[in-house]
Amino acid sequence: MKGRSLNTPRGGVPVRVAGCEAQVPVWHPFTRFAFRFGFAYFGLYSLVSHIPVYMFVLPNTLPGQGLGTLWPIFGLTSWSAAHLFGITTPLVYTGNSRDTNFFWAQFFLVLLVAVVATVVWSIFDRRRENYDSLHKWFRLFMRFALAAQMLYFGMVKVIPTQFPPPSLLTLVAPAGNLSLQGFLWSSIGASQPYQIFTGIVEVLGGLLLLAPRTTMLGATICVASMIQVFILNMTYDVGVKILSFQLTLLALFLLAPDFPRLANLFVFNRPAGASTELELFQTRRANRLALAVQITFGLYLLGAYANIGRAFWYAEGGAGSPRSPLFGIWNIEELAIDGERRPAELNDYDRRWRRVIFDGPEWIFFQRTDDSFVRYGVSIDAQRNTLALSKGHSRSWHSHFTFERPEADRLLLAGQMDGHMIDMKLQLVGFDTFRLLNSHFRWIRPPDVDTE
Repeated sequence: MKGRSLNTPRGGVPVRVAGCEAQVPVWHPFTRFAFRFGFAYFGLYSLVSHIPVYMFVLPNTLPGQGLGTLWPIFGLTSWSAAHLFGITTPLVYTGNSRDTNFFWAQFFLVLLVAVVATVVWSIFDRRRENYDSLHKWFRLFMRFALAAQMLYFGMVKVIPTQFPPPSLLTLVAPAGNLSLQGFLWSSIGASQPYQIFTGIVEVLGGLLLLAPRTTMLGATICVASMIQVFILNMTYDVGVKILSFQLTLLALFLLAPDFPRLANLFVFNRPAGASTELELFQTRRANRLALAVQITFGLYLLGAYANIGRAFWYAEGGAGSPRSPLFGIWNIEELAIDGERRPAELNDYDRRWRRVIFDGPEWIFFQRTDDSFVRYGVSIDAQRNTLALSKGHSRSWHSHFTFERPEADRLLLAGQMDGHMIDMKLQLVGFDTFRLLNSHFRWIRPPDVDTE
């Protein structure tokens, strides 16, 4: 549908909006300045972060590190950390945390460069009246940058793997020994329906970003979702504070053109009006083809991240991961060191054991009387009833045990460790003894009864 011919206002440019020819007025100076900063800031952050990696993920491939850890950006970050921010400690960018000194230095470097670039850009390009063409293509990139993140983090919750169920170690560890992040992970992992619900919300927000017509709704959902995630990261000391903050800002950036419409609807009680988002091309056919490509690419990302979530489900620590042949929490009823039976508290510290825990097939854990844990690698031969233990990367340390299981809930271990002969009688702990595993939803909930 073509709109009727309009006189072009001074500085206006004829464009297509939702299939109609319309006039775009000259941008307000503040709007032009804000766009320059947003383009510089989000463009630079996308360059140094892992956002492009998550946008173009390959099948059966886990997303890797971003460009910020590679030369020359890594060198610039290291130089600025030392000379601009006075960081003298070694920069760390490996591991799970995205809030190390390296990422904070890089974040402030991006902010500083974006401010300088905005000022210089504003001086040399001050006569430009709008950035319609650049804005619509950059907005397309930002839509998919945010959508990819939402689909990834959403799918690893819909397939509940980001927060696995409490492990056997968590079940017997005192709550006071958990870190803030560990406590959060355990509480969400213990409530699988809640985790799935939050994942559905994030996936929904990401899917709605795939089409221009539903971008405002998708960005609104993303803002609400990411604010909750950011607050959780801040209050539970989760190591993705910077990332969740950036995703919140990114959702607000996408929502910014619709702020006046939202204000009319929610504050001023006025008609919101139609969207003013510009179409990518001048013909309806080209825009339909572009929409089909966007949706197809978004669905590909959804499938790729669903496959990654499935892989996490069966990986070590996931709910579908293989279990040890001796899976369970085993209380030590009798412990003899070199033939002498005595309370575990009287043994040397390395053998003050109260429990033996078999969870995954590759590890065995001993829980000491002070509730601390020691972990060993283990190889279980169920045919010969033997255990071979290893410690870290040591090639000289070895320990061997034989085991008998006279009953399903009884286990006998005998072997040597550190030059000592060790014999143990173990009793399997029933999972029905853990309230966390046996609490469930009830429509009618009786009053809580205090128990000693």
